[in-house]
Amino acid sequence: MDINILNGKKHIHFIGIGGSGMYPLAQILHSQGYYLTGSDNNETETLDAVRKMGIPVYIGQRAENIEGADLIVHTAAIMADNPELMAARASGVPVLERADLLGIVTSWYGNAICVSGTHGKTSTTSMITQILFTAGVDLSAYIGGKLPCIGGSGVAGKSDIMVCESCEFEDHFLKFFPDISVILNIDADHLDYFGTLENIIKSFHKFNENTSKCIIVNGSDANSMKSLEGITGKEIITFGRDSSCDYYPENVKHENGLLTTYDAMYKGKKLGTVTLHVAGIHNVLNSLAAVAAARYVGVDFKFIQKGLEDFRGAKRRFEKLGFEKGITVVDDYAHHPTELEATLNAAMEMDFRQVWAVFQPFTFSRTKLLLDDFARVLQIPDHAVLTDIMGSREKNTYGIFTRHLAEKIPDCIWFPQDESAEWTDERKYANFEQICDYICEHAQEGDLVITLGCGDAYKIAKMILKKLSEE
Repeated sequence: MDINILNGKKHIHFIGIGGSGMYPLAQILHSQGYYLTGSDNNETETLDAVRKMGIPVYIGQRAENIEGADLIVHTAAIMADNPELMAARASGVPVLERADLLGIVTSWYGNAICVSGTHGKTSTTSMITQILFTAGVDLSAYIGGKLPCIGGSGVAGKSDIMVCESCEFEDHFLKFFPDISVILNIDADHLDYFGTLENIIKSFHKFNENTSKCIIVNGSDANSMKSLEGITGKEIITFGRDSSCDYYPENVKHENGLLTTYDAMYKGKKLGTVTLHVAGIHNVLNSLAAVAAARYVGVDFKFIQKGLEDFRGAKRRFEKLGFEKGITVVDDYAHHPTELEATLNAAMEMDFRQVWAVFQPFTFSRTKLLLDDFARVLQIPDHAVLTDIMGSREKNTYGIFTRHLAEKIPDCIWFPQDESAEWTDERKYANFEQICDYICEHAQEGDLVITLGCGDAYKIAKMILKKLSEE
């Protein structure tokens, strides 16, 4: 990748500019004076925000949309036969995938805080962003979810600090230029690409090697610590569960469901009490990583306390969507067994009569490879409800279907599918309606319904709230 590829470029076109990963890049490049255009397939709130910046947006992707551009950017989700992408590649104009452009952007900042890990990236990136925002830092940010205080998934600032969610998927994070890296945890995921856990650890090791100043790492996670082996020339700061780490919590208390307090400790000294409005011990650890990162770039602890207390979660991270007929409806992005386990354990510790977990498996490969782990953690809630598998970028060459998972979960609720039928939106929404109807008929006052997955299971939550409000 040529880090200087943007030199001399004036007009950049974004294919899929409404994506959560494209919008913050558009904000930053727009603030740098580039002329941008973009296209997408559907009108969204994000496209409204893009247009308010003065960026022209085309609905529908056609070859003529790229005219005049001297650089074209696309997301990994754009298919090779997309007419706009095909025209771009035939034009001779440089074409960049989103992760390549993001990598170049991270090199522009003197303090790029790159947050990585198999789980918790969006929450932790959001926490750090909230803290810096509260402290009055004019930061730039790139987040995989929406954060209310900045009005979306990103912001363009004038300081030398950037906070960037850094995903290991297909080694995208190895294209970045981290000054401060945060390693939250390392677990077996994206095995269709990495093959083995050892290969994932090797990639994180390279990410650590690429870090210029400081590595903030989960000292309680063996795989994360293993990724540090042989790393020299950088400051190492640990956070974790106990005093074997530099930052650790004491006197952790969970109150009233979503409220957690703890004493933040640094090398045996109490910094102060932290109040969180997000649930679970995993979020205590995420917040300690945020404390370490914020203090490293010079933020006073009083602003850290205020920022974390103001933080109410990123969109789709245990996000309360509504309350109808005495039933609380929440949505969460968890899509890996470890994430599901943390989220569901947190839900079960709250004061709900019963917990209904509606899970949308995402990708055939992950469902097949981690089938037994999914089955184990989906026995945590009182009721497990499954949708069809969302294949996304894959074809079902694995011969895996929802029934294979449902059969391993006692009393699992699912609706048999025609396994020979083609995947269509109509079929998906029919399945969503079946689940919505079932939940509305059986959930009772005092229950929690939580939709889970990185696809569009949140639409079921909204359907449930709508139906309950109409009854």
